[in-house]
Amino acid sequence: MKIISILLIFIGLLTVQIPASAQVKVGAESTEEYFPLLKGKRIGVFSNQTGIVNGVHTVDLLKMAGFDITIIFSPEHGFRGEADAGELVGDEIDARAKIPVFSLYKAKGGEPDSATLAKIDVLVIDIQDVGLRFYTYYISMFKLMNVCAAADIPVVLLDRPNPNGFYVDGPILDMKYKSGVGYLPIPAVHGMTLGELALMINGERWLPRKRVCKLTVIKCKNYTHSAFYDLPVPPSPNLPNMKSVYLYPSTCLFEGTVVSLGRGTDAPFQVYGHPKMSDCNFSFIPRSLPGAKNPPLLNQRCYGVDLREVANEKIRRDGLNLEYLIDAYRRLKMGDKFFTPFFEKLIGVDYVRKMIEEDRSAAEIRAMWKDDVAKFKSQRKPYLLYED
Repeated sequence: MKIISILLIFIGLLTVQIPASAQVKVGAESTEEYFPLLKGKRIGVFSNQTGIVNGVHTVDLLKMAGFDITIIFSPEHGFRGEADAGELVGDEIDARAKIPVFSLYKAKGGEPDSATLAKIDVLVIDIQDVGLRFYTYYISMFKLMNVCAAADIPVVLLDRPNPNGFYVDGPILDMKYKSGVGYLPIPAVHGMTLGELALMINGERWLPRKRVCKLTVIKCKNYTHSAFYDLPVPPSPNLPNMKSVYLYPSTCLFEGTVVSLGRGTDAPFQVYGHPKMSDCNFSFIPRSLPGAKNPPLLNQRCYGVDLREVANEKIRRDGLNLEYLIDAYRRLKMGDKFFTPFFEKLIGVDYVRKMIEEDRSAAEIRAMWKDDVAKFKSQRKPYLLYED
């Protein structure tokens, strides 16, 4: 009996230590729900390296089940997730899958034409997003939903958790700043899965001409918005770990400034600095690396701040934290030259730059978008698939 008791205690400890991620079942795992929808049809798949089900890519899973995949659609960074941020990627035949890949991130023809769409009867979407307005995968999804709606092609979206799905933060995009890094009137951190966002796109009639896409969302199991979901695969080359994913809403704003956010180092989005921030003890040098071939301030020693020691719990609690941005602005004493025109496209409104230049605090600026957050939470409520 004593041995049995010890074993039961040990099993109990193992159960407690299983991470929340291990208990979540992504949409792609529920094959019994979506395989019947694909039977006998020519399939297009929108995915990248994150479309993994128990170590097997969704494309391979479908092929092994005998389905006919005629084309793959790839987002920013390419189907295998190896291209730089913003790097144009051409069409290709994927060497491993032996299937044509249509790039949604190329110089011309970034949206599939009627000849391309004529090759498919249904589109399957399986891609890992990180829940930010300036993370481009949802924009590619939006464009595919639009062309599929116009061509009367149904879409089956295999949902995945949002690793930043536990909060909503930041201003709603002023649509005069609509761009390739901000496409919809949503906050910087929208807190939704792609499945929920796709339902909202339909429900709010955001597609051109108020089109509605024939959409089926295969939900995740055992997921709630309050869960902290660890990504099994890096979603893009410069988000290598969960700390970078949690810091990304805040440090990505440095893309619209003269400051390096660590692209070209082993800690992208986890450090920030500039050659003239010489009062800082920490330093790094951006180098040309895979996924960051020509990073800002290449080969220049940047002095700044290392955020890798900040606890993930604090980062999550702080949300979209403007203190890093304000710190760098005050150290550099460059005035408006600190910012580039890209800044407004990222933050989505014009008042944040102005308030930083007026020496306003992070708390004062955050108060400006409080109503935006409340408005959006109410607006998105009908489309939520998971408990908040």
